[in-house]
Amino acid sequence: MQGGTRSAVFALALIGLAQTVFGSAAFAQQARSDTTLNRGSIVSPILTIDSDRLFLDSDFGKRVVAEVEAKGTELASENRKIEADLEAEEKRLTSVRATMTPEEFRTLANEFDEKVQQTRQVQATKGRALNALLDQERAVFERAAGPVLERLMRSAEAAVILDLRSVFVSASAIEITDDAISLLNETLGSGAE
Repeated sequence: MQGGTRSAVFALALIGLAQTVFGSAAFAQQARSDTTLNRGSIVSPILTIDSDRLFLDSDFGKRVVAEVEAKGTELASENRKIEADLEAEEKRLTSVRATMTPEEFRTLANEFDEKVQQTRQVQATKGRALNALLDQERAVFERAAGPVLERLMRSAEAAVILDLRSVFVSASAIEITDDAISLLNETLGSGAE
């Protein structure tokens, strides 16, 4: 049996087990008074969600991405200015080379090289800090989203929410990303303080 077939069989077995455990009403859509889910009320032991879209399309994620992009643009502009300054300094150094002894020039060249290396390290650290900020904000979002997703799970009588990336195939009726985004926007907003 090939790996893809084995995964499909496993997924089908998991769904069959869920139907057995949670009764024949699994995956059925029923009208309920609880309107937490915009689609009507999904009743399913398993729900799916696109976690990347959940973050990126939520007001919280849009704010974070906009802030990181703005800081990234600022950093890119700073990098271009530093690069222009270093190129100008290198040209000046090259132009005075003929007026110096080899030892004097070597000393200045070594100082310049050290300055370039330190500048690269500082700018690379700033770039890594931007990535860390994005990761940190995403972690804050995921912690804050937990109770909201639990609320959606309770509303659907679900036992688990799976990320779409880890699901081989599923019914679109159990995909709740849009509902989760709407509820997160109502509950968390942009997360700006």
